[in-house]
Amino acid sequence: MEDNSLASTTKEGDGELSNISLRPMDLSDVDDFMVWASDDKVTHFCSYGPYTSREQGIKHIENKVIPHPWFMAICVNNRAIGAISVSANQGNDKCRGEIGYVLGSKYWGKGIATRAVKMASDAIFAEWPHLERLEALVDVENVGSQKVLLKAGFMQEGVLRKYFIHKDPALWKPHSGPSISPNPNLIYSIRNHNLKHTIDYRQSSRSHGIPFVTFPDRKPVFDYLIGKNDSYN
Repeated sequence: MEDNSLASTTKEGDGELSNISLRPMDLSDVDDFMVWASDDKVTHFCSYGPYTSREQGIKHIENKVIPHPWFMAICVNNRAIGAISVSANQGNDKCRGEIGYVLGSKYWGKGIATRAVKMASDAIFAEWPHLERLEALVDVENVGSQKVLLKAGFMQEGVLRKYFIHKDPALWKPHSGPSISPNPNLIYSIRNHNLKHTIDYRQSSRSHGIPFVTFPDRKPVFDYLIGKNDSYN
């Protein structure tokens, strides 16, 4: 059987080295998955949860995790403490992918998420040679995730206003408020560091509606848009 695991090491405080690895998640990880999937603090910015039963966790792994083209458990000493995935685009957009990740709250602030994002980014650019750009969409209120991406080498490119409706409004708790306006998201990206050529998107960004493209060696390229009942503040 092919081994798709990725391994690294980091220090937790001044203690001994703990192994951090990425490996495919399977049904044997369901109990560890439920630790973070049932945690309100963790799932607040996730598209799922919080889950309340093991059966929900099993269905999630069966229906969403296992069929996914690139989905890994973030492990410490081979025990799943979170997950990270990269979703592929198709057709003319296949040069872009989107990374997402989640980590059990017990492990926040230890540099584990940053290390996992770096490992996944390096791996995906090597495994998908057509990929030139890896993106992440982050809720504007998710400051912790924004810090993870910046530390992992991503750059913030802009704000996508009214871009995403976070979960089903019918399931929102009363304290979430009555508004059903879609959440704004920050967009971050990192480019393939092995890319040898430079593409000028000054014209193509306008024709394809790319909101904001940056390059290390030139000024940012902006496109402006306005949505229904929207105004710039």
